[in-house]
Amino acid sequence: MYSFIVNPNSRSGQGREIWNHLRSIMESQGISYQYYLTEYVGHATEFARKISASGTPDEPATLVTVGGDGTIYEVLTGIEDLDNVIFGFIPTGSGNDFCRSMGLPRNPEEALRIILNKRRIVSMDVPKIQLGSHAYRFGISAGMGYDAAICQEVLITPGKKFLNRLHLGKLTYLMVALKQFLFLTPFTVTVQTDTEGEQIFPKTWFATAMNQKYEGGGFKFCPDARPDDGLLDVIVLSGISRLKMLFCLPSALWGGHTKIKGVHILKCRDVHITSDYPLPVHKDGESGGIQREFSVSIEKKPLKIIMPVL
Repeated sequence: MYSFIVNPNSRSGQGREIWNHLRSIMESQGISYQYYLTEYVGHATEFARKISASGTPDEPATLVTVGGDGTIYEVLTGIEDLDNVIFGFIPTGSGNDFCRSMGLPRNPEEALRIILNKRRIVSMDVPKIQLGSHAYRFGISAGMGYDAAICQEVLITPGKKFLNRLHLGKLTYLMVALKQFLFLTPFTVTVQTDTEGEQIFPKTWFATAMNQKYEGGGFKFCPDARPDDGLLDVIVLSGISRLKMLFCLPSALWGGHTKIKGVHILKCRDVHITSDYPLPVHKDGESGGIQREFSVSIEKKPLKIIMPVL
């Protein structure tokens, strides 16, 4: 039995149309499945909790997320025991950083075919971010500063849905990124890791813990990051002028920014990040509110995920 958690509002409502097409494919093949449509923020977490409770380590439930990158953290957060599920992902969002990093197909129909075949299962690290008294799992990245400020503003930008319908959703990010670039004030951040101790970075633009190579719709911020090495890659961009940032960010599309002075990448299992004043925080591109500090660590158990055959 396949259990699908579907975000029908992903890709500005196209998620529902895509899901209806995928359903017709499964019904034509006589596939046994159940599905849950999300209706509000946090709904996917509730569904994931219910589905994962039906699985066991010997007979794990096959839990498939149909949505964007932002839906992933809700689903991962809801899984009670990572041993109890096999995870599949069908992208219907606009960023596709999870697919880009993991080597998953971006075409929903092809992604469904791979999930139904289920011939290759691999293990993926699952990080957890602690925000005050609340903890959330994520699949891609979590951080504070410039990238989080962009994520938070994009979420409330009125024209996003319209541009997505025209397949121009990236313009929203570009406009917001330019605005934040012009007006964001750098901050001082203290980064405490289990590998390198405490380090202080003045004039920081962002500090992000990453499980994957990409975030932000294709920026290869941590080129050496691997989701199966038991480590986080933490990138801190500090001591760089606004003008230098103008050249640094585009080079991150292919990973060339790592050679620029002021780009710091740390490897660790646990990290605690504190800024000198409250800032926007994101988790897989979704808002984590305005925070002064957060911690990220790798869960002891990995997640089993369905991958294409090599």
